[in-house]
Amino acid sequence: MTTLKTVFFCVTLLFSKTLLNAQQSGREVLPINSGWEFAKLDASQTETQQAQWTTVTLPHTWNDKDMQQGKDFYEGYGMYRKYLEVPQDWQNKRVFIRFEGVGQVAELYVNDRYIGKHNGSYAAFIFDVSHDLNFGVTNKIVVRVNNIATESILPTDHFLFGIFGGIYRPASLIVTNKTNITTTDYASPGVYIGQEKVTGEEADIRITTKLEHIEQEPGYFSLQTEIYNQEGQKVGQHHKDLKLSPQGRQVISQDIQLPRPHLWQGKADPYLHKVVVTLKDSDSTVVDQVIQPLGIRTFEIKPADGLYLNGSKYKMYGVCRHQDRQDFGNALLPEHHDEDLDIMNEMGVTTIRFAHYQQSEYLYSKCDSLGFVIWAEIPFINKTMGHEAENAKLQLEELIKQNYNHPSIYIWGLHNEIYSNSEEIHKKGENYGTVLTRDLHDLAKRLDPYRPTVSVDNGDMNRPVNKQASVQGFNRYYGWYGGTMNGIKKWVEEYQTKYPDYAVVLAEYGAGGNMAHQEEVVPEKVDPRGQYFPESYATRFHETQWGDIANQQYLIASYVWNMFDFSLPLWIRGGVPARNHKGLVTYDRKEKKDAFYWYKANWNPEPMVYISDRRVTQRKNPVTDIHVYANTGNVKLFVNGKPHQTVEIGKTAVHYIFTQVPLQKGENRITVTAGTAGELKDEVVWTLVGD
Repeated sequence: MTTLKTVFFCVTLLFSKTLLNAQQSGREVLPINSGWEFAKLDASQTETQQAQWTTVTLPHTWNDKDMQQGKDFYEGYGMYRKYLEVPQDWQNKRVFIRFEGVGQVAELYVNDRYIGKHNGSYAAFIFDVSHDLNFGVTNKIVVRVNNIATESILPTDHFLFGIFGGIYRPASLIVTNKTNITTTDYASPGVYIGQEKVTGEEADIRITTKLEHIEQEPGYFSLQTEIYNQEGQKVGQHHKDLKLSPQGRQVISQDIQLPRPHLWQGKADPYLHKVVVTLKDSDSTVVDQVIQPLGIRTFEIKPADGLYLNGSKYKMYGVCRHQDRQDFGNALLPEHHDEDLDIMNEMGVTTIRFAHYQQSEYLYSKCDSLGFVIWAEIPFINKTMGHEAENAKLQLEELIKQNYNHPSIYIWGLHNEIYSNSEEIHKKGENYGTVLTRDLHDLAKRLDPYRPTVSVDNGDMNRPVNKQASVQGFNRYYGWYGGTMNGIKKWVEEYQTKYPDYAVVLAEYGAGGNMAHQEEVVPEKVDPRGQYFPESYATRFHETQWGDIANQQYLIASYVWNMFDFSLPLWIRGGVPARNHKGLVTYDRKEKKDAFYWYKANWNPEPMVYISDRRVTQRKNPVTDIHVYANTGNVKLFVNGKPHQTVEIGKTAVHYIFTQVPLQKGENRITVTAGTAGELKDEVVWTLVGD
């Protein structure tokens, strides 16, 4: 167990390391991720009744193992406890405790005093504990957590993904002066950067700052806002003298015009400026300071055409991403997010739908610096219950305010596949989901007039719940949950005819593929609720569907479901309990399926060659077709050193299908070369068995 002396030493060390920063910025941000104690408990138990504690470090979830094993995961209560030595000189400061994510209900106690509750697993929240701490002595922090699905908090069930329990993202203390840039506007940075006009010639930047002055008398201050380019040069500034009242939060707007700005161009050039907002007192002493990223850019969605970034059409090579992974659940470290983004970058992804909830602040920041274009959304998903409206609006406001300044985010997601069979809901009048989606759209546009909204359905355009957002998304699983693989082509053509001026996104498409299930002859159909998901079926599925998507111009974007396999605790499908196999990469991120390389060949211009269906190593058919992905010319196939000439090109130029390839009994070495001088090479060994 961590001793109070050890905790005091660690906190003191952190204080000394941040002293200079505090003197320069007027605030301290201190991580409090180590030295927590954790225990499971019954709903009726209190912290003093619990004796079985284990020491944990944040991020932490109690479902890191059981939720990937089946429906018998722990859904209940947990308690976190930490002791902190609070310096005496904080007595004249404001002290806040901030949690980036707790699943899903968190109740905070300081020195046995109840502070407050937060409902929702995916957004940050913050409490002012200035009046609840004892200064110069040890303080006790307790967080009571539960991950119980309820009708009033999104998501309302564990059906489409599990609600992991615990303090699964970082926590920190924020210490400011009594006059400060607000921290309590839904745990946002308190600074909001708008871009009124952006061209290559000029950019009009509006910075809105919210201030609080918790003193007895009004005070005189100055607000200095500066913009620096990536090289550290100041390129714009605005100064404003203020008289701040001790009554109420005050909102200050400053306009800065930048000539010939260096634009944020997505992955081609993710150029970032930074905005430095500094509050000074009448003696020019820094009282508080907040630094935020600025990517100067403009997004425009052109219906039946595409997304335009700074006036140029942007290639939307999209995937969806759930945040959990094998043996970690959702308690991820920065290196886990880095690995996920590296894998997506290797495949050539340009846009990511972070489904179906707000994800890590670190992740959004990395997308800013790497140039990914992001769809961020709230977990309003699955069946509506009639009691979640208040929480849906809360989570949307948290999502937007906390992530307002990320240049990578181009759209706010309002819901995904909501439906209801409840007579109670229908008796309330107009369709509950329709009204709530309309309200969410209005809220999003009021909070952020610069970005569009999107809602997602799996039905027809004319369902009442649809057309309530700026963009209409659809999940289409032709060839998986119904229809045939080539159904996407027909659907796009139909919608282009019926809705030529609509902004439509293919929000999800995909098929399950278990790498342990291999078939030499691809089945015509796979039972999506069965236990056998041959990888080759998913491979042909993606070849067909991306081939059709790539050859149309109607959709704004399309998103593969999913980039990674993920936990699905209430399902048993594909031969593995609690697993959704629609990912292009396995749950542990260790193996990439054939479909990953299919998209890599289509999306990433880096030269490559890859032989598909390679894991079918034992073969019974003496004649076969061989699928090869290569994004460079001069592709040649050799079987046991002998060239094979018969080749067809699939729906995209990277798809080489060598037909009627003969195999000899026993071992066969399949070699493919590509490139100007045949410098690229891939090779597999297959064995022909039987008579």
